[in-house]
Amino acid sequence: MDRLTEMEAFATVVDQGGFTDAAKKMGISKSAVSKHVSSLEARLGARLLNRTTRRVSPTEIGLAYYDRARRVLSDAGEADALVASMQSAPTGLLRLSVATDFGVNHLSPILGDFLQKYPEITVNMVLNNRYVELISEGFDMAIRMGDLEDSSLRARKLTETQMRMIAAPSYFEKHGRPERLDDLNAHKLLHYSNQASGNAWKITAPSGEERQIRSAGWLSVNDGQSLLNACIAGLGIAYLPSFLYANAMEQGQVVDVMPDLPVESTGIYAVYPPGRFTQPKVRAFIDFLVAHFSEKGGQGW
Repeated sequence: MDRLTEMEAFATVVDQGGFTDAAKKMGISKSAVSKHVSSLEARLGARLLNRTTRRVSPTEIGLAYYDRARRVLSDAGEADALVASMQSAPTGLLRLSVATDFGVNHLSPILGDFLQKYPEITVNMVLNNRYVELISEGFDMAIRMGDLEDSSLRARKLTETQMRMIAAPSYFEKHGRPERLDDLNAHKLLHYSNQASGNAWKITAPSGEERQIRSAGWLSVNDGQSLLNACIAGLGIAYLPSFLYANAMEQGQVVDVMPDLPVESTGIYAVYPPGRFTQPKVRAFIDFLVAHFSEKGGQGW
């Protein structure tokens, strides 16, 4: 007889507390369930169930076998579900959380291409600058940057972005230009208020030493684009990712404050709920993003 069917019959008898209810659960006859269990016991050479006229219960050996059998059956079920999901076309509503500036500047322009490629998927992209709880708030995935917090969430790296201290030329005309990291204590710093580390920048000095630049700052904003605008206006020095400052730097609106510093790179990730297989709609969108950012140059974007 089929080994998995024998396991399933035995485990269902234990779950249901008897052969009759197990037969109803499996949709087969009571005698068939009994044959599967008897065949399993004969193959193993051990009695797995205590049978009386009133009840059926697992033996000590049967209880130990039940735990392992349930794991095997669960793995088999997930394997079947994985194959089914990989063969089915991605469909359904995809709820996505992303920071406002990244969503507006880099996801919104490419969503049309994704929706044309997967017409059975609908997207609800929620733009905000707070840390959302994916599972409890009903999101399928989120885009996050920087060091990821330890959690049960799964993550896939999409690309990297370069972090630099930037300021407008007009700022230097008024306040001078810092030559060393210690000089920053005398300058006006602009901070991203939602940063997990607070008003602290992790900077690598030319010597390779990691430093933390702490300052209350002159301005704190919970939106990256607004922080860039303040920087362009000459209000201070900001520490921002290249996906925000690249165009402004090309146009000469901002410049690298300390070009001799090593360039810091940080990852941009897709994070999604745990599980042994990924929903087709989530997998399709992540694959789409990986391909898109790879075409844009991959590392250091």
